[in-house]
Amino acid sequence: MTNPSDLVRDELPGDPVPATWATATAEQKKLVILEALKEVVDPELMVNVVDLGLIYDVLIDDDLNVTLEMTLTSPACPLTDQIEWEAQAVLGQLARSVTINWVWMPPWSIDLITDDGREQLQALGFMI
Repeated sequence: MTNPSDLVRDELPGDPVPATWATATAEQKKLVILEALKEVVDPELMVNVVDLGLIYDVLIDDDLNVTLEMTLTSPACPLTDQIEWEAQAVLGQLARSVTINWVWMPPWSIDLITDDGREQLQALGFMI
């Protein structure tokens, strides 16, 4: 299997979408998107949104428009705009457009945090 990080290296001049994506599988594209989203950090918990388990699904159409099914640790989060802007910024070279559908069901819980996310939270002093 191709290493997902290799899919973002070769770009066509003037085209924001990597050339190798033409032959990438949907699963490879999803892995690249998720890896890029690890740069988006929840400003309150200081852990990325992927390892926190906030990304419920990644949908990519044939034109490389990306739709994220995403939640937050709390529906009352005042930093939704910041997280959305950062997600769109990190995916700007991978997708023609990025849409975030904020979903609240199922509600987020600490059970969704990855092992890496748990380690990061513990390093920050959280007892989890």
